[in-house]
Amino acid sequence: MTSSVCFRVNSPNVIQETIDGEVVIVNLDNGNYYSLDNVGAVIWSFIESGAAVAEVVVRIRQRYEGNHVDVEDAVNQFVAQLQQEALIVPDGAKEPEGIKGLDGQVETGADTKKFRFEVPTLHTYTDMQDLLLLDPIHEVDETGWPNVNPENT
Repeated sequence: MTSSVCFRVNSPNVIQETIDGEVVIVNLDNGNYYSLDNVGAVIWSFIESGAAVAEVVVRIRQRYEGNHVDVEDAVNQFVAQLQQEALIVPDGAKEPEGIKGLDGQVETGADTKKFRFEVPTLHTYTDMQDLLLLDPIHEVDETGWPNVNPENT
């Protein structure tokens, strides 16, 4: 995976909400829903903010203790898994900038306590597929309910 690649959430096919540090994601195309916590939720927030994969790796290494190669491999595998599940899609490439936090401040990592790195996990749930796929939201266009998508009539 090219480290300068940026991704974005695959909306409108994917909706998500962050609640108490856990990200809950629904793929409206296949009816699966997912949850991310800990390192996975942090990676998701960086992707959502428009960070390139290389920036995500640097930020995770700044925040967590662990072997640099293992951290980079885990982040790349996790991003690939998010892409394979069609939760994120490529959004171009960019030159790495200064690595900034979500609050806009450059993070040095020198004064902050590092947490132990844990391999991020994408928890996948398929038990509500049929119900989510029956939802009438799939029959609408971009203007929303109750406007029926002309392609579905």
